[in-house]
Amino acid sequence: MSKKQTIIIGSGFSALAASSYLAKSGHQVTVLEKNAQIGGRARQLKRDGFTFDIGPTWYWMPDVFERFFADFGKLPSDYYSLEKLSPAYSVYFGQNDRITIGDTLDKICEAFEAEEPGSSVVLRKFIDKAKKNYDIAIKDLVYRPGLSPIELVTPQTAVRVGQFFSTIQKDVRRAFKNERLALILEFPVLFLGAKASKTPGFYSFMNYADFGIGTFHPKKGMYEVVKGMASLAEELGVTIQTGMNVEEILLENGKAIGVMANGQKHLADVILSGADYHHSETLLPERFRQYSESYWEKKTFAPSSLLFYIGFDKKLKNVDHHTLFFDVDFEKHAATIYDDAKWPEEPLFYASFPSITDDNAAPQGQEAGIFLIPIAPGIEDTPEIRAVFLDKILTRFESLTQQNVKNSIIFAESFCVNDFVKDYNSYKGNAYGMANTLLQTAFLRPKLQSKKVKSLFFTGQLSVPGPGVPPSLISGKLVADLINKA
Repeated sequence: MSKKQTIIIGSGFSALAASSYLAKSGHQVTVLEKNAQIGGRARQLKRDGFTFDIGPTWYWMPDVFERFFADFGKLPSDYYSLEKLSPAYSVYFGQNDRITIGDTLDKICEAFEAEEPGSSVVLRKFIDKAKKNYDIAIKDLVYRPGLSPIELVTPQTAVRVGQFFSTIQKDVRRAFKNERLALILEFPVLFLGAKASKTPGFYSFMNYADFGIGTFHPKKGMYEVVKGMASLAEELGVTIQTGMNVEEILLENGKAIGVMANGQKHLADVILSGADYHHSETLLPERFRQYSESYWEKKTFAPSSLLFYIGFDKKLKNVDHHTLFFDVDFEKHAATIYDDAKWPEEPLFYASFPSITDDNAAPQGQEAGIFLIPIAPGIEDTPEIRAVFLDKILTRFESLTQQNVKNSIIFAESFCVNDFVKDYNSYKGNAYGMANTLLQTAFLRPKLQSKKVKSLFFTGQLSVPGPGVPPSLISGKLVADLINKA
């Protein structure tokens, strides 16, 4: 019996994960990647001896990566080496005023206690509850394909139903009166793409990922994970082709039979798109699309981002590998993303300096800096706006960290809404997919399997289980299981 021919559109985390699972189960898999480099949003930029991760820079939930590689009898360490960051990150609230999050819960409790006496007792209880949610969510619930609301009903979730209707913000603010500590605890849900006031309380499992498990760095950067997953796929017989722009999904009698890429037909028994879900459906005639333009318009999308990749000619002071800048009004900035889409006057921002940890990131004596401002998807993006915001955040950065950096810039490259659209066909240039709000959780997200076209499937952060790198690996597994059952 001949192998099923399967074409996967895109080579992001979910697509690469799915390719390995499908190849293992006997499919002949070909991955078609539009760009010259694999990895989807997790590509790499190299310039003048500097190396930057263009996309994700945080490695959380190592157990999900371990579970993925274990499914193939492998370990992450077969492909890349991990280092636990110490400290995990720090958060600036003002000039020379920052809270450092250590690499153990004991150290974090000390930091909380120094900020507010008595808060460490509350924190331990909060994280204990978050761990129980983590065990339920990450070991069980997120590995369900989002086909039915019944998937969410287990003995464990039944007793936690209130946490689905409460929010992270309510639960955090009930436990912590100190604004700074509350903001630190609300920060991890930004990875889920929504405000803490809109994210179900059950998602406190992200706090356990943060404080309970910790933050890691793959040596040479997150792109090593992409390369590792691609190596595994190729060991299993997957063919990966770059520079292949898919222009159309070919149909015959309501069944997907192949794709048109670079003007040429590529036939297959199964088509799986790991590309942007909205874009993927535009590759079909309108009557075969499951979701209308008005459907997408009404959804809450995770932010886009204005990113800068900067080479500095010196080592920087008073920063950690991951450093957050919360010295301006959090709610005001969030409102410009979710309530009234526009550029924030005073943006929060995040900076990563991988060269603090990793000699591969920058030439000796120099620093690689990645700066990120979360913004609303779909807003105006021009070189002039980018330049204004670079100056804005670097002026604050200099003041907060008490050092001059503008005159030490060798180069500064940027990436924003227009690039997300151009490079990834991303809906409105969003960076993280669709937010995990209550009404966009599990079975309420776009489906992994097309309801209108046979043999057509989808995976990635607009689908199940949601945004983030670990959920993308899980999405690839879930869709492969559905394909094998179809």
